[in-house]
Amino acid sequence: MTDVKISYPERYYASYDTKAPQPTPVTGWYDTAGMKSVVSVPPAADMIAISAEDWADTTHFRCSIGRGVLDGRIVDYMPPPDPVPLAEQARQALAAARQTVWAEYGALNDPTPQAWVAYLKALRALADGQDAVGTTLPEAPA
Repeated sequence: MTDVKISYPERYYASYDTKAPQPTPVTGWYDTAGMKSVVSVPPAADMIAISAEDWADTTHFRCSIGRGVLDGRIVDYMPPPDPVPLAEQARQALAAARQTVWAEYGALNDPTPQAWVAYLKALRALADGQDAVGTTLPEAPA
């Protein structure tokens, strides 16, 4: 059995992914006093020690969501939004480009410049999944 007092000199800890870019979410809260086994507890060096006062504050400080780690401190944390898939970005850009082309050329019965035609086709290929190689949206014509 591991000696908890030696392995964990403080009583309360917050864990987080030490390899993740910060800020990163708190992944666990630990009260090491009285633990018979610490097998599933990260090493103390990979966690942040928490004061008894902060530990007791379950309304704001030690809440289940909205807390993260930044530079060795517990901070308010909002996870970044999930990235918008390229196909969805292309669908949105295609809708906007079609409006622009219609307003600038179609409504006036002017021919659409080839640069705009190529741009619309590239966006459509991304949006429809025909272009599975592209990783970014094409640049809109000037």
